[in-house]
Amino acid sequence: MLDLRRPYLIAVLHLPPTPGSPLYRGRPEAVVESAVRDARAALEGGCDALLVENFGDRPFHKDRVPPETVAAMALCLHEVARVAGAVPVGVNVLRNDARAALALCAATPAAFLRINVHSGVAVTDQGLVEGRAADTLRERARLAPAALILADVHVKHGSPLGGRPIDETARDTLGRGLADAVIVSGVATGAAAERNDLARVREAIGAGQLIVGSGVTRDNAAELLQLADGAIVGTWIKEGGRLENAIDAGRVRQLREVADRLRR
Repeated sequence: MLDLRRPYLIAVLHLPPTPGSPLYRGRPEAVVESAVRDARAALEGGCDALLVENFGDRPFHKDRVPPETVAAMALCLHEVARVAGAVPVGVNVLRNDARAALALCAATPAAFLRINVHSGVAVTDQGLVEGRAADTLRERARLAPAALILADVHVKHGSPLGGRPIDETARDTLGRGLADAVIVSGVATGAAAERNDLARVREAIGAGQLIVGSGVTRDNAAELLQLADGAIVGTWIKEGGRLENAIDAGRVRQLREVADRLRR
């Protein structure tokens, strides 16, 4: 998956509000500048991949986003990819627009996408968010067949409808939903995944790809990454560990050192 050595680190580039969103401040160039600045810091710290996400666009559309969001993200992905060089770049279109993410993979160098609800249904602050694995896989074959799908199970800021255990959901997300990797997160942005959840999913999916989706810090990285193939890191790598700040290369480097020790 992504041709990366285990365990790998995927740094999230949280975009400021993009055009059309409620908190947008009217400077499109500032959105791109923020993405490039964070990309440079994450790369300096030694991350293995970058994930561009329209995090500032809250409250989120539950599925389809408007064209201006896709346009802004395309600009950011293009510039981030120029900075990243050979480092893979991916995209997450919040809350759950897999179709737009695939279009971005087709039109930019983006090599993978994160989907918050790929299989099943989640109760979220956007309402009921339904996975569309059948549509997504067919659209991937048409638009971006090489793009890899990283799919959340029991996604954060949501509750799975039906109450299926997380290990069963993960197994089906890979086996029936044909995702390339599953992501296990905590209950919210910056909240650590439960070790028991990771262990159950690890046992259920065997050699399948498992990624920790939130809450990785210098203190818990070794424990969590022993169970997972990689981690998506966002909050802790910001200056002071504060979500609203820019990425701190030094904090990325601390996680890189933990991952390197596990590799050895």
